[in-house]
Amino acid sequence: MNILIIILIGLCFLCLLRAALGPTLADRMVAIDILGILVVGICALLSIKTGREFLIDIALAWIFLSFIGTIALAKYLEGKKFDE
Repeated sequence: MNILIIILIGLCFLCLLRAALGPTLADRMVAIDILGILVVGICALLSIKTGREFLIDIALAWIFLSFIGTIALAKYLEGKKFDE
């Protein structure tokens, strides 16, 4: 279990690197979206390991906000307003 958490943390650093060096805005957003998924995985593993259930609530809130951010960026890149 500890090895999985270490691997996920290493992948988080790679996503941060991609977000910093990404040539386009879409590349950076995909890196941030993947980073959110990795954080949810870390929260789930820590919840299983420690037995604290509130970490699942944090993971759910994180994934909902990540989804809303992805939808907002897709609308922005498409050139439409939020009410269209």
